[in-house]
Amino acid sequence: MNLLVDLNPIAFHLGPLAVRWYGIFMALSFLVGSWYLYREGLRRGLDEDFLLNLAIIVIISGVIGARLVFVLANYPGWFLTDRLQILKIYEGGLSWHGGLLGGFLAGWLYARSKRVDVNQLADMVIPGLAFGYFLVRIANIFNQEVLGRPTDFWFGRWPAQLIGSAIGLILLARYFYVQSKNPPSGYQFWSFIFYHQILRAVIEESVRDNPLSVLGYVVPRWGLGFFTLTQVTTPPILILAYYFMWRSRRLGRGGQDSYRLDLTPR
Repeated sequence: MNLLVDLNPIAFHLGPLAVRWYGIFMALSFLVGSWYLYREGLRRGLDEDFLLNLAIIVIISGVIGARLVFVLANYPGWFLTDRLQILKIYEGGLSWHGGLLGGFLAGWLYARSKRVDVNQLADMVIPGLAFGYFLVRIANIFNQEVLGRPTDFWFGRWPAQLIGSAIGLILLARYFYVQSKNPPSGYQFWSFIFYHQILRAVIEESVRDNPLSVLGYVVPRWGLGFFTLTQVTTPPILILAYYFMWRSRRLGRGGQDSYRLDLTPR
């Protein structure tokens, strides 16, 4: 069963320019994330020009990183044979991890140059990341990409885009719940990385019709596949994220090893 075959990836035309749903949703996620960063940054006493510059730097660097990693991982020949294709991000094809890496490194360098706490800033970008993940997975439906594996169940194919979108909403709700408990600086960012990676590797990647990198084991009836590149790289990412989660909790109470984040209702 496929109810999405007739969806048009193009929302409307402006003369010869085709405006795609993917680009609209991506732009909306940038706007929401930048607005939250700007609002929270001002509330915490950060300079307005710094926040605006940071948003622009992170967005541009994130998109560049996301596209370069996607092309390197999937179509490295484009660098030699079709360089123009590398620029066509409106057709889809962005790497989540590449976007995180590009945006984080650029934002880290800029914040360090201005002597601003990087952990505090990293925490404030999480709503934009979670909301962006939610929206972009919806945009993948219009582009008819990020497809799920076929199954023997009544729905025919896993709705991988909707599953990924739900992960974004879950993590967005978690952010605001944890934020109400006054977590230490840096905890929100690294815990987001940790839980997103688990949910994506265990659930989304298992049902997503991606090439298998190791073992190549598929359960045809259930439409489950193991192991994709994301699943293979998950353990070191989890170890790194968990270390920084632990470190942020420890430093949150003056370096005491016994510190634990209090998530009990107050």
